[in-house]
Amino acid sequence: MATRATAPAVTGTRGQTPGRTAPVRRAGQGQTASWRSSLAGVGFVIPFLVAYGLFLVWPVIQGFRMSLFNWSLTGSGTTDFLGLGNYREAWADPNFWSSLWHTVLFTLLSTPPLVILSLILALLANRVIPARWLFRLAFFAPYLLPVSVVTLIWGWLYQPGFGLINGYLTRAGLDEVGWLSDANVAMISIVITTVWWTIGFNFVLYLAGLQEISPDIYEAAALDGATGLEQVRSITLPLLARTTTLILVLQVLASLKVFDQIFLLTNGGPNFSTRPIIQYVYEQGFTTYRVGFASAISYIFFLLIIVISLGQFALLGRRRERANG
Repeated sequence: MATRATAPAVTGTRGQTPGRTAPVRRAGQGQTASWRSSLAGVGFVIPFLVAYGLFLVWPVIQGFRMSLFNWSLTGSGTTDFLGLGNYREAWADPNFWSSLWHTVLFTLLSTPPLVILSLILALLANRVIPARWLFRLAFFAPYLLPVSVVTLIWGWLYQPGFGLINGYLTRAGLDEVGWLSDANVAMISIVITTVWWTIGFNFVLYLAGLQEISPDIYEAAALDGATGLEQVRSITLPLLARTTTLILVLQVLASLKVFDQIFLLTNGGPNFSTRPIIQYVYEQGFTTYRVGFASAISYIFFLLIIVISLGQFALLGRRRERANG
């Protein structure tokens, strides 16, 4: 009687295919692969680090070093160590404080309309259904213009005599306004120009935030009898809180760094009534060639921006905690 052949016993680890041996991983092979992967990542980062160090870190270090010397573009006084002398001089300089106040004033005047009006325009563009793309393009298009074009346009609008705005005023029987020549009006004129020019950036951020809100929330609120204004107050504004925080921080920092439109429209005038701090740094560094003194002013302003930024984040963080609590 024939007997059934029995298969030979197969030894091996659990889950392996019979007849095959498990691959043997050499000691340190996993560490080598991990090391190669890390090395490849470092290779991609090195070009950025080199550029970052050469064009940002090194200029910052060199600028601080220059602020401690009587440094001049003419090459004289570069070895005269002053220590904190430039900082003490800047602290006692009335021109420094006046230009700093003009910068703060511009920030206080420009930030609220750039935040509030951009939100209103975003709400309108998001609600309008026919020709929605046209409204979005119209609100964002000025932001694409270079500052030279913007100041040229508004410079002609503000011109006395033949300027468009003064032309309408005289036709209405009103007196002309020295939009750029009157010290009491010049800053307002610059703010109007800036709002028209840069509102498109905040508008796009708000529009992106509105598109992230589900329409079902508004439909449910409408079924409960909520009006459009109540929906904006109870739904839109709370859900846009993070977007508003981002826009507020970015706008304050951008307004503090104002220079281009003021320099091209009024050159800091009339009678230095609109000169910002950055223009004062420019004048000290490239007009009077006092690079060391200009560097000291720059670092004082830099520290001020850091303090303001930290204060903003702390204040907004407390408000968020109160809202969540």
